[in-house]
Amino acid sequence: MKAVAVIAQMLLLLLGGVCCEPANAAESSQKADSDSNQLSEYGPAKVEIMPLTEFTGDGDGKKPSKIKVYVSLLDAFDCQIKAPVVFRFELYDRVPLSADPKGQRILIWPDIDLNDADKNNKYWRDFLRAYEFDLPFEPKKGNSYILQVTALCPNGRRLSADFTLK
Repeated sequence: MKAVAVIAQMLLLLLGGVCCEPANAAESSQKADSDSNQLSEYGPAKVEIMPLTEFTGDGDGKKPSKIKVYVSLLDAFDCQIKAPVVFRFELYDRVPLSADPKGQRILIWPDIDLNDADKNNKYWRDFLRAYEFDLPFEPKKGNSYILQVTALCPNGRRLSADFTLK
């Protein structure tokens, strides 16, 4: 008789645990969704090209010309962050006195994938809280350009910014 009572208690405990499990799973799923939404606020929300960006080089062939670009990623709180992204840089002619100053695309550089920690650290400048890139380009004297950066985030977001170079 005691054995039957013990077995009955064990069955009730097992059935009770099974009945409660879906509710706990739903609660933990909702908590996980809430946590991921909060964490997404700390991911990249905006990209900016910093005003330090400029043409460098002497233009006479001794020192190759390039565009030294400083890119800053910002989170939802406008704080500069470091994050795994892929950067794409494009250069356009600037059309003065136009509603859309971005003219014909001149150049697109190969994507720079910073999903690897070592490569990410290579471009990161902690004292600026930004990334630094050297893009080879020989500008024509007197021309103005628009540099566009697009950050391709792991969550599928595409963030972009434009910067005028003279």
